[in-house]
Amino acid sequence: MTQGLSRRTFLTSTGAAATLAAIGTPAYATANARDAATASEYVDVQLLNITDLHGNLHGSSVITGAGGSRVTVGGVGYMAAHLQRLRDDRPNSIFFGPGDMFSGWEFDAVSVADESTIEALNRMDFRFSSAGNHEFDRSPAFLTAHIERGIPFSEVGWDDEFIESTGRRFRGAEFRYYSANMVWSATGHTVVPPYNIEWVDAGHGRCLPIGFIHLTAIGTERAPASFQPALTTLDELHTVNRYAAELKARGVNAIVLSMHDGAVAGSDYNSGSNPSGPAYDLARQVSPDIDAIVTGHWHSRFNMMVPDPNGAPRPFVEAGCNGQLINEISLKLDPCSGKVIRELTVSTNHANTQDVAQDPELKEVADYWLGFTAQRGLTPIGRQTGPFTRARNAAGESTMGDLTADWAYWSGRQPIGPMNDGNKYRNVPADLALIAIAPRLGKAVIGGDLVAGTSDGAITFAQALKAVGYGDPVVTATVAGRQIHDVLEQQWTTGANGGVVFAPLAVSHNVRYTFDASRPVGDRVDPADVLIDGCPLDITKKYRLATMAYTFVQGDGYSALAEYSKPVRHVRDYESFVKFIGTHEVLTTAPLDRVSAKNAHLAARVSEVSAPSTEPRTNNLRFGSFQIPC
Repeated sequence: MTQGLSRRTFLTSTGAAATLAAIGTPAYATANARDAATASEYVDVQLLNITDLHGNLHGSSVITGAGGSRVTVGGVGYMAAHLQRLRDDRPNSIFFGPGDMFSGWEFDAVSVADESTIEALNRMDFRFSSAGNHEFDRSPAFLTAHIERGIPFSEVGWDDEFIESTGRRFRGAEFRYYSANMVWSATGHTVVPPYNIEWVDAGHGRCLPIGFIHLTAIGTERAPASFQPALTTLDELHTVNRYAAELKARGVNAIVLSMHDGAVAGSDYNSGSNPSGPAYDLARQVSPDIDAIVTGHWHSRFNMMVPDPNGAPRPFVEAGCNGQLINEISLKLDPCSGKVIRELTVSTNHANTQDVAQDPELKEVADYWLGFTAQRGLTPIGRQTGPFTRARNAAGESTMGDLTADWAYWSGRQPIGPMNDGNKYRNVPADLALIAIAPRLGKAVIGGDLVAGTSDGAITFAQALKAVGYGDPVVTATVAGRQIHDVLEQQWTTGANGGVVFAPLAVSHNVRYTFDASRPVGDRVDPADVLIDGCPLDITKKYRLATMAYTFVQGDGYSALAEYSKPVRHVRDYESFVKFIGTHEVLTTAPLDRVSAKNAHLAARVSEVSAPSTEPRTNNLRFGSFQIPC
């Protein structure tokens, strides 16, 4: 089993003494732990971790500490300065994370295949990470080949010639990813190694091992963004206990669980109260051989001790997200057995405050990528002859909706590239595409109108990423003709006040259909009035449908598509949309003639009164001064 990377020199200089604002009381295993610093007869080990960085190199947010105190935090330049101070005089210091380090939504991460994030982590001597759900947002191969080994990522023409701030091409991470419970469905083999062993200096030429077991959030393979049909997540409790026993059998007597699944435990980032959530449930049950539990995924902030099944306290922590906190767990190991002296364990969440001088190297890295990607965002990738807008006619059709459906249809007919290996079925090209442009639940994949900003109609890279996408892949799957009819019927529902709510679906250019707005909800579409490539919809026939993974997993609320077979995952939305524009070169608006309404005056009245929001689903993805839907 991999035993982790050797300690590398961490070179940094702040030019000023860094100070840490630790608001709240550290978590002590016992009252005796307050004197742990003087217990020189034991081997001192410092565990430092961050979680859910999501490529956020310039993050800034406000978090709450003891007594409701508030502090501004974030940014890798500040983080590196704080790390330097924390590591001083602590030779046995290990810096790691429980997942979602990359695959963020910041433009300076997503637009350069996450290479900016990896360079920053490399510079901070990041040692290893659990594989979070978002580490699988592209594919297992993207994680193991591109991120870990630096193999160029050429999927869908995504640029693979980025130059780091050092002037050299990306060479991959100087650290590894692990997961004990993410496996290939066909073989049961783990996608990445289940655990790693780090060695610490025990003095007198001796070293002691510490084992780290890693978990990925249950259901990652079914989540909209990471949707990976060829993968399966195993039961967490059984998996951890199995590998804890294996590590013990190998003579490893200090074990840490690093898990990408979380909990909530109050509002003070450096304490914990009323904990709940899957990570907390696991923390109370998992093997007593586990000496500390580090969590992520929920973007929560807490620091507390939770008793193991034998009643012995152990740290249970989560360090927020986007570079808000650095968690520090101080362990004391018996120099002979390597066992953790639980009574002397101390854990503290340190705020990544912005009241110190930034580390100049990390500030340079973050600023370099911000400037590089800003310039890349201005690159023209295609041209349009007219505006594409979300404004809908009486039948619910819009030029932007039609364009998005055409993109999904095109994407669903593309071959699967070598970096998209998370599929267990071969791709059978899509017969049609449907896109929720004003969904029953959630918000639309359409982020905004696509309007040229120059007289020649040029579409820039940044405009394309802003127009379509929230980090979800297009998926093609087999469905029955009956389901296609039923999902078209589900565009209309009866609201709480008795009115009709219209949640229209855009259809690809090879589809035409008519609905009757005077008919009752659930009986407005005749299959004979639905034409696919000129042929009436056959409710007994099977079709390959392209839509968003979010729609297939019921994120949009169209239950008719809950049952599907032979799903094939395609490239993520904004990456694919950029390629779509580049491939077509010129986008031309077409008449809104794919959907027609009998008794159109009734359809117009309904859509005006009760159409759902067309605002995009959003998260932290930003292009400079404006936010990107994701």
